Amino acid sequence: MKIIADNNIAYADRAAACLGEVEVVDGADLSAERLRDCDILLCRSTRRIDAAMLEGTNVRFVATATIGTDHIDFDYLKEHHIGFASAPGSNANSVSEYVASALLVLAERHGRRLRDMTLGVIGVGNVGSRVVRKAKALGMSVLPNDPPLERETGDIRFRPIEDLMEADVLTVHVPLTREGQDATYHMINEPFLRQMRSGAMLINTSRGAVVDGQALETALSDGRLEAAVLDVWEGEPMIDTDLLAKVDIGTPHIAGYSLDGKANGTKMVVDAACEFLGIETRWDPAADLPPPDVPEIKLDATGLDDEDVVRRAVFALYDVRRDDEELRRIPTDDTRGDYFRRLRKDYWPRRAFHHTRVEVAGGSPELEAALAGLGFRVA
Repeated sequence: MKIIADNNIAYADRAAACLGEVEVVDGADLSAERLRDCDILLCRSTRRIDAAMLEGTNVRFVATATIGTDHIDFDYLKEHHIGFASAPGSNANSVSEYVASALLVLAERHGRRLRDMTLGVIGVGNVGSRVVRKAKALGMSVLPNDPPLERETGDIRFRPIEDLMEADVLTVHVPLTREGQDATYHMINEPFLRQMRSGAMLINTSRGAVVDGQALETALSDGRLEAAVLDVWEGEPMIDTDLLAKVDIGTPHIAGYSLDGKANGTKMVVDAACEFLGIETRWDPAADLPPPDVPEIKLDATGLDDEDVVRRAVFALYDVRRDDEELRRIPTDDTRGDYFRRLRKDYWPRRAFHHTRVEVAGGSPELEAALAGLGFRVA
């Protein structure tokens, strides 16, 4: 049994060893020729998996270690009886921690307090639901919107999109779809941005093409939007550097790239491959994950605003400005795609908040509840 795995899938060589012979390759090098004698393909979202990639190969199971699946030709897989799995929810916590860090940056940079702000959350699935919880822990009022989930559940807490137009910040957590009543391609377009309240802010960590980049650039240039945070971009990896210059925070599609999120995704796809083949799962991520760099934080909250203390705790683990600074060094010529890919491939070993114990001197019960709501272990 031969398994080919994208080299950006964490621990793929060890995790998939129970399946057979594992070859780890650069995702850019995947091709039908490379996959000719491959039985199982473990991929990510950087390559389209379709007839051009699979025709004439032995591949009988494809798994993508990602939440999104818009790079998969499901019709081809079904027609050729090729099994499939993805990793929904694997990096949901990582993305929600990214959003928490970004919100704290935006509030500080624009002289605001999150407890005085309203967050509109478009898409309340695996990622969005965690964003809702962390935003509430930060003291924000939250307006959730998810038409498909609302129709499915009848839950009255979901708000119509019109209600979100008055939010201070909108954050988007939807799949990229191009058809149907809930199509999301260019969902955030010029008419949508015009309806948002003046001075609002936008965060997109879903898929680049959910937002019309040209429309967003115009809205930022003319001041209709006060700020934007983009982790995902149209045309990746050849991103629009003019748009990057306009956003407050720009990062190279790494919101879900914590080491924990990557390991979760690896385990999910390897478990699915084991189930497909009818063999026992053997890999435990805990055996390979390193100890956290910051196992404990001690803070003195005496005389400080709770939000400033929370900001210190979050930034000690993950300050999104670090990734923004790296992306802003991107070349403006044709080599920018290589630079973008390299930032993703060589991403630093970011860890989840729950690995860190926080001890606060002089803190209120409300502060401790906020830190616990973000995922920290509070002493």
